[in-house]
Amino acid sequence: MSTVVVFHSALGLRPSIRRFTAQLAEDGHEVHVPDLFDGRVFDRLEDGVAHRDALGIPALMGRAAAAVAELPEDAVYVGFSMGAASAQWLAATRPGAGGVVLLHAALPPAAFGLDAWPDVPTAIHAGDRDPWVDPGVLDAFDALPTVEVHRYATAAHLFTDSDSEEHDDAESERLVAEVRRFLRSV
Repeated sequence: MSTVVVFHSALGLRPSIRRFTAQLAEDGHEVHVPDLFDGRVFDRLEDGVAHRDALGIPALMGRAAAAVAELPEDAVYVGFSMGAASAQWLAATRPGAGGVVLLHAALPPAAFGLDAWPDVPTAIHAGDRDPWVDPGVLDAFDALPTVEVHRYATAAHLFTDSDSEEHDDAESERLVAEVRRFLRSV
């Protein structure tokens, strides 16, 4: 089993994230869930994004790096939306990453100063009409041999957040099953 680090969305470390991580722990993974917002949670994405912006991206990345500093190099990183940036950055820049799962977001390698995505097992999950996700980025990743791209029939952004109005039971169950399968494979 893997050491798995799960980064929350801009809504903060809500109960839905804890329920998700409990499922991973049931599979035998050692799961770590850093709270990058120091206990702050939000119901509206706009409020969470404003809080993220007030903290600043460099500060959030510093918090993410500090959260994994003592963990094994081969940890697998999982990120929900805003948290996907932390997961993706760590997988791309911390040597030895065991894998990365990006939920509801994916940034092009150039966002991290890279010419190409490293040879890290990667799974990306996003709604096929999610306005927050660039379909061109998904298509570029889909062409890489170490990347799985999963598209879901929804325009909702955080469709896996069971505490949100955007929640979609069927697509969320499908996503969780795919994440659990991926984690067994790395």
